[in-house]
Amino acid sequence: MKQALSLLICVVIGSTSLAEEYTATRYPLVLVHTFMGFDDIGTIEYWYGIPLALQQDGAQVFTTRVSAVNSSELRGEQLLKQVEEVLAITGAEKVNLIAHSLGGQTARYVAAVAPEMVASVTSIGSPVMGTPAGDFVSQSLDISYLGPLVKNILQGLALAVDWADGGERLPQDAMAGIDTLTTVGNMMFNEKYPDGVPTSHCGEGDYQKNGIHYFSWAGSYERITNFFDPSSYALALTKIFFNEPSNGLIGRCSSHFGQVIRDDYAMDHLDEVNQLFGLTHPYSANPKSLYRQHANRLRNLGL
Repeated sequence: MKQALSLLICVVIGSTSLAEEYTATRYPLVLVHTFMGFDDIGTIEYWYGIPLALQQDGAQVFTTRVSAVNSSELRGEQLLKQVEEVLAITGAEKVNLIAHSLGGQTARYVAAVAPEMVASVTSIGSPVMGTPAGDFVSQSLDISYLGPLVKNILQGLALAVDWADGGERLPQDAMAGIDTLTTVGNMMFNEKYPDGVPTSHCGEGDYQKNGIHYFSWAGSYERITNFFDPSSYALALTKIFFNEPSNGLIGRCSSHFGQVIRDDYAMDHLDEVNQLFGLTHPYSANPKSLYRQHANRLRNLGL
């Protein structure tokens, strides 16, 4: 919560005259990162430039930090504690959870176990139905003699991310994290926490359930999104695992959750959080603008 608290200071100092402006939601915005995600490492922000863009027009924004790799339930318990902190600090009754990729499952867990604390859940490029890329990794680790080595490497990377992001020594479990990527793992998760999950292929889920509003959006683009972004080349290659348009890690239909705002932005998986360093498709929607528009959408709903 180190970064969340520092962001709050900016909001409290500068937002009083902006209370009625474009991104000024009723409830605070809480951002949730994905697998191998982080809050900030040095000057590198996971949500590159997005919190500031939201704050400048009146939003209260908190970035959170959960285990880089672990089960959605354990990460959800970590997020729940941070949501409680946000409510205590702000005096708000609820929060709006905005989550990227596997952060979507983390946020959905909180909405399921503490619905009274959540006004909305928005998932961005989340593997609601799993991902073939996750299935491939899981199956390869099971049959390859290099499996134990790769698992140890993933565990080590998670520990390194944790140390670089503040060194709170959050619990890391590479295999539990990999399971959250698979089709079977997500089917099991959806059975336990079905709210917002579509009941038909490529359909939409409940827009609202138990007083919580559900939204999603995602990128799905078959080519390189920015020639100067090295990650774009890697994510263009991973699209071979999919038989539908994807963002390189998540299929278009698999990302559907609640009200689908759009599933075909010219973005890859990292573009959805304005990475790397804002090098996104020059003719697509600006990621920061999408988050601002969504904050305004929530504001207009009284959230």
